[in-house]
Amino acid sequence: MSLQKQVMDKMKEAMKAKDTIALQALRAVKSAFLLAKTETGVQAELTDEQEIRIIQKQVKQRKDSAAIFIKQNRQDLADPELAELAILEEFLPEALSEEAIEKVVLETITSMGAAGMKDMGKVMGMVSKQLAGQADGKTISALVKKNLI
Repeated sequence: MSLQKQVMDKMKEAMKAKDTIALQALRAVKSAFLLAKTETGVQAELTDEQEIRIIQKQVKQRKDSAAIFIKQNRQDLADPELAELAILEEFLPEALSEEAIEKVVLETITSMGAAGMKDMGKVMGMVSKQLAGQADGKTISALVKKNLI
């Protein structure tokens, strides 16, 4: 079942349960899907990878917003963002542990023969493609930097 269908089913459940926070998060994802479909040069249906990327973007936005609100001592604004974040994370594949990500980074560095920070972009591209949806860019970047020095 595609992520779009799963989101629609969850939206129906949220409407029946009158869960406004879940409904708000799911509507934002649905809107992002529709925007992605209507962009010029895009085929009629989104691929699974594109759907995951869209949900990851929504999750990152919620994390960033919540961090800013917490930093400004506005827990009242951070709580809905964190609740939406939890709902959206249900649609993402299981995240890998830092050790598993580091193993993939080390394998990629070895296979590419990367040496030094000049190869960071190449390594980041390969690892990000390989771990799409299973690891965030910040973690990958930190591990690549750590292992390339």
